[in-house]
Amino acid sequence: MTEVFQADVVVIGAGVIGLAAGAALARKGLAPIVVERENLIGSVTSARNSEVIHAGIYYAKDSAKAHHCVAGRRMLYDYLPRHGVGYQKIGKYIVGFTPEDEGALEAIRKRGEVNDAGDIRFVSRAELTQAEPEVIAASALYSPETGIVDSHGLMLSLLGEIEAAGGAVALGQTVDAIKGAASAFEVYITTPEPLVLQAPRVINAAGHGALSLSRRTEGLNAAALPDQRFAKGSYMKLTGRGPFSHLIYPMPVPGALGIHATLDLNGGTRFGPDIEWIDTYDVDPGTADVALFYQAARRYWPALPDGSLTSDYSGVRPKLTRNGVLLDDFLIEMPEEHGLEGLVALYGIESPGLTAALSIGSAIAERLH
Repeated sequence: MTEVFQADVVVIGAGVIGLAAGAALARKGLAPIVVERENLIGSVTSARNSEVIHAGIYYAKDSAKAHHCVAGRRMLYDYLPRHGVGYQKIGKYIVGFTPEDEGALEAIRKRGEVNDAGDIRFVSRAELTQAEPEVIAASALYSPETGIVDSHGLMLSLLGEIEAAGGAVALGQTVDAIKGAASAFEVYITTPEPLVLQAPRVINAAGHGALSLSRRTEGLNAAALPDQRFAKGSYMKLTGRGPFSHLIYPMPVPGALGIHATLDLNGGTRFGPDIEWIDTYDVDPGTADVALFYQAARRYWPALPDGSLTSDYSGVRPKLTRNGVLLDDFLIEMPEEHGLEGLVALYGIESPGLTAALSIGSAIAERLH
């Protein structure tokens, strides 16, 4: 006979979004049960990104990305020092190379201003050279609010909050379906052994698997759901120490922010991500076009030595489409959107999901507690 367990709330997915939602609900006095298919927390999308705290520059006015990125960035800069999580607010330069780029940078600056992304300003060539002597550009914006973070340290801190409230994370659990009951949802888990979790609140934060799970959720209109595409992004690591003290971003490209130079908290430098549209989930970094990385990086760092880049890792962004049109925003469906009280489903949580996590978690907790 299948065992049945009761819970205040079940969160499906132990990436940074699921953990942030669980921790926010824990602060409301609930004891979340977070179930995760993998054997580690934060080991899929949350482990395969640039670890950048974004200011909120690029996103459309009043979009979910703009709102949660800006709010989440502020929350992170408050949360991280209080919880002893490593971070640095190092700033970034967005660089251009042509007169057309300068006009595009002005549009980016205005969008950032509208989004309240901080004091984003043009810098002179002399100022850029003083800050980053090896960077060559015709024009540049500076974003002082951009930073880097120990993403795994953040997730461990959120996990600690969940456990301190009496909640738990169950790893290696495969969720087959969500069904409705008279007073609670029933979350059916098939592996490692069949069991049912009953809870009045369920959060579908299953990342790449969220849409598929929603199609197996009783009462949801599958025809109203968007489609999903995979956008693979690879990173390459610089051998030795790089010359940068800030993040260096080129002009954005369709679907991504361009192959940029980012730093980690240990002083290492990596370049990426590129963008490759793929049909099936694949995180093999060996498929990256190495020549493209050298070409992109040398636009702003001409002195990049031959043979200094090696494959590092890849991630896959869960992009959303509807009728073949790319939806360039998060889709966070509260009960008002789908009609099932107590259920929140999250789709297309890609960049800037890490920055936005605390804000998204807080919004979910406010709605469900």
